Amino acid sequence: MRRVTRIAVAAVAAAGLFVGLGLGLWHRPASPATEASGAVQQRQSSALSDAPLVGTVSLSQAVTALQERLRRLPDDWRSYAGLGLAYVQEARITADPGYYPKAQGVLRRSLALKARQNDVADIGMGALAAARHDFAGALAWGRRAQRIDPYDDNVYGVIGDALTELGDYPQALAAIEHMVKLKPQLSSYSRISYQLELRGQVPLAISTMRDALAAAGTPEDAAWAGNQLGDLYWNEGRVAAAARQYRAATRYDPAFVPPQAGLANVAWARGDTAGAIRRYRTVVARYPLPQYVIALGDLQTAAGDAAGAARSYALVRTEEALFKANGVNVDLELALFDTDHGDVGAGLVAARQEWARRHSILVADALAWALYRSGDALAALRYERSATSLGMRNALFFFHEGMIERALGRTAVARSDLRAALSIDPNFSILHAAQARAALREPGGAR
Repeated sequence: MRRVTRIAVAAVAAAGLFVGLGLGLWHRPASPATEASGAVQQRQSSALSDAPLVGTVSLSQAVTALQERLRRLPDDWRSYAGLGLAYVQEARITADPGYYPKAQGVLRRSLALKARQNDVADIGMGALAAARHDFAGALAWGRRAQRIDPYDDNVYGVIGDALTELGDYPQALAAIEHMVKLKPQLSSYSRISYQLELRGQVPLAISTMRDALAAAGTPEDAAWAGNQLGDLYWNEGRVAAAARQYRAATRYDPAFVPPQAGLANVAWARGDTAGAIRRYRTVVARYPLPQYVIALGDLQTAAGDAAGAARSYALVRTEEALFKANGVNVDLELALFDTDHGDVGAGLVAARQEWARRHSILVADALAWALYRSGDALAALRYERSATSLGMRNALFFFHEGMIERALGRTAVARSDLRAALSIDPNFSILHAAQARAALREPGGAR
């Protein structure tokens, strides 16, 4: 492959922001207060990430270089594959799912030009499928790429992320451990960190994310890893430590928006709701991902601004339609949003539909909460216990379990779960943290 293509594609590959997990568009299990993380991000094939100038070319420069190259060489299947990956990344960093159909088009063009032995496009299709929350499809593309090049570490990132979201945690861990053995770097360290977090091993997760930060090769990579580290501290209730990491991330890359949302959460936790709202308005203006719009609406609700909250929630509905129109499955996110914001029946339908596709702890939690809010606490308890079975220290899970137990009249265990939620993170949810405290003050009642 010619050097210009290697450099352009490597710029896409090298960005630490292209590392990630299938955590959903509107909900991140590790950050319930913000309904956290954005769409799935994957890395490009390592075969293309060894260019001499890795990390020195921005994503926009990479896209321009690839587009110009394809105008000159319209049959360059590798450049089409690289451009597809770049479009998936553009969707992530712009919150514009309109890039997904573009990515699909150029990736399919790459496969049309070279249908066999095209692991670069296969990885790209896996990244696209995961971004659209088609995790079974992502796994199939990852396995296809694995058959072509079983020594490409990024293959195991695609496979591991898909297996995680499908709920096959032992196989997911095995895939990601193999990824680390092949190439210990930011993308593999960050995935191992999440696997540790899922299993409740938070100190090790923090240590491993520090390794990821140390491995960051660009300011953008460092900002991404620093923000992830901030989220780990935040989810443990360590507000001051989280704030330090968020501020550091903004210094690494002032254009990177997520740590600004983290600092908005910090402001809320410290009692500055008005300041948190101002920060979130700035975040939403720059980067209108649904989880940030939801957080803004929840803060407006907490502040008594019903009209402002209604406008924010209406924007969420608009974004929902936009994501659906561009092929993104948002059933899990809808289940959580609808259940917490008034349309419990729709939330239950969406949660059941997602459970039919995959059995992750996130889906189990969403289904449990929708069942509870629909009045079936006994069925809810079975799913919530599935959600907590892996050992994750997720305050929202413990809150849900506590409220379900409370509805069943199991007061002592309910109080234990609610105390656990607040002990893990006193600021675990804009909507529910106060509800947990109120339930502990008045232990009786169904909801």
